[in-house]
Amino acid sequence: MKRRNFIQYAGLGAGALMMPSLLMGNNISAEALLTPGLDVAAKKVLADVALNTARSMGATYADARIGRYLNQYVFTREDKVQNVVNTESFGVGIRVIANGTWGFASTNDVSEDGIKKATGQAIAIAKANSKIQKVPVELAPVKSHGEVSWKTPIKKDFKDVPVKEKVDLLLTANAAAMENGANFVNSALFMVNEQKYFASTDGSYIDQDVHRIWPTIGVTAIDRSVGKFKTRQGLSAPMGLGYEYMDGLDSEKIAGPAGTGLIGYRNSYDIIEDATLAAQQAKQMLTAKSVDAGKYDLVLDPNHLGLTIHESVGHPLELDRVLGYEANYAGTSFATLDKWKSGDFKYGSDIVNLVADKTFPGSLGAVGYDDEGVKTKKWDLVRNGVLKNYQAIRDQVHMIGQNESHGCCYSQSWNDVQFQRMPNVSLEPGKDKYSVDDMIKDVEKGIYIAGRGSYSIDQQRYNFQFGGTVFYEIRNGKIVGMLDDVAYQSNTQEFWNSCTKICDESDYRIFGSFFDGKGQPSQVSAVSHGSSTTRFNDVNVINTGRSI
Repeated sequence: MKRRNFIQYAGLGAGALMMPSLLMGNNISAEALLTPGLDVAAKKVLADVALNTARSMGATYADARIGRYLNQYVFTREDKVQNVVNTESFGVGIRVIANGTWGFASTNDVSEDGIKKATGQAIAIAKANSKIQKVPVELAPVKSHGEVSWKTPIKKDFKDVPVKEKVDLLLTANAAAMENGANFVNSALFMVNEQKYFASTDGSYIDQDVHRIWPTIGVTAIDRSVGKFKTRQGLSAPMGLGYEYMDGLDSEKIAGPAGTGLIGYRNSYDIIEDATLAAQQAKQMLTAKSVDAGKYDLVLDPNHLGLTIHESVGHPLELDRVLGYEANYAGTSFATLDKWKSGDFKYGSDIVNLVADKTFPGSLGAVGYDDEGVKTKKWDLVRNGVLKNYQAIRDQVHMIGQNESHGCCYSQSWNDVQFQRMPNVSLEPGKDKYSVDDMIKDVEKGIYIAGRGSYSIDQQRYNFQFGGTVFYEIRNGKIVGMLDDVAYQSNTQEFWNSCTKICDESDYRIFGSFFDGKGQPSQVSAVSHGSSTTRFNDVNVINTGRSI
């Protein structure tokens, strides 16, 4: 699965065809999703089988992850249901260190005999690997947490909500789009529940119940007289919440700039309202003015800026990418160790503060403990514009002279080995009271951009180009109309050093990637990126309709 697929899924025209790569489980009924899994006591007994077997076979460290992964995906188009998919995946993954080397094996035979066999395989793999590994694995110490649990603080479990209610909501949104001028519309709901149990020879037994949800919609308007069409994707964000995200009961709406009609959502999402506006804006996009290439001040909405943060900050500050371990999958990083060691590398302007955070409520990356039993936390990546840290896990932090994992280890399933994954990476809001309309008033020649679009970034996460969903021209402090064919080009350091103003906390929202890819074999993870609306001065804008 490619990293940029999470943008393309918003269209969902071929949603049903992509399912085999996303399901990671066996098809079951919606009712079967409600069947209870193993209780915690039974999981502990089975986990101890793995740990004790590993010790008896010479392991100096071992962990076991018993996982039950439940997914429900609902796809619709116009007035029809395209697909409803329910899946379950259940098994155990065992990771060991023997002879100073990692070994991993997994099985869906979650019995004492099955676990003993898989543990033996992991030990054999570690010992075989040790013949060619020159430097032994060095693990940062971790506190023993004993028996603990954590759960996403949801109000409504998606599994308790009838499929008909979900389908009716999507079809109502589709109808709203069609009534407001859309020619085609796709909508979907992705819902995930990870029931994960982690145990290690460090003495931790951690039971976690993690929930995520992503509603998405794509609305297309056509001008048949000229053979032109435009699609406006939904402005929802995937969240670490329950089905209450779809209720609109706790909705906190944030108005976009005057003259755009845009609405940002926090806590819950009104898909019918967004579908209505999407249809209206898709029609407007058909006659939008084509942008004149040149230098502009950019005012970037959080739903747009999140993707830029993801690509130009999140990925380049993954330590394994910095060290070259990820060179074959989307490149390495320009943010090399020498820049960090200098202590004064200006990643951005003085107002740029970028943090990693695995604890932010409602975010996709929020968990109590990572997949190697480390309690999650928040830490600085860039402070006052200066590069301060990376993202690293237990067997990496010694490489940067640190003795505590950052708690950002993750595996997409029990069947895959855990490794370093991007935590939530976010831009802190401005400290002074400052609204989006205040920001617009301060711009003489600029463009306001909302939503995600196509993008490209080089193999060191440095030179890039980003598009968006909707664009509005700013002239002399006012929105004067919609634009088309907009993309901006820059490099990571130049771009973040051009950051001149950030709206305050009242405008803060999170964007998310539900299917972020990394690794070989590739795995996906879910991660959020928070920000307030932010201005970047004098950025190069190209016309994508006229460029070759």
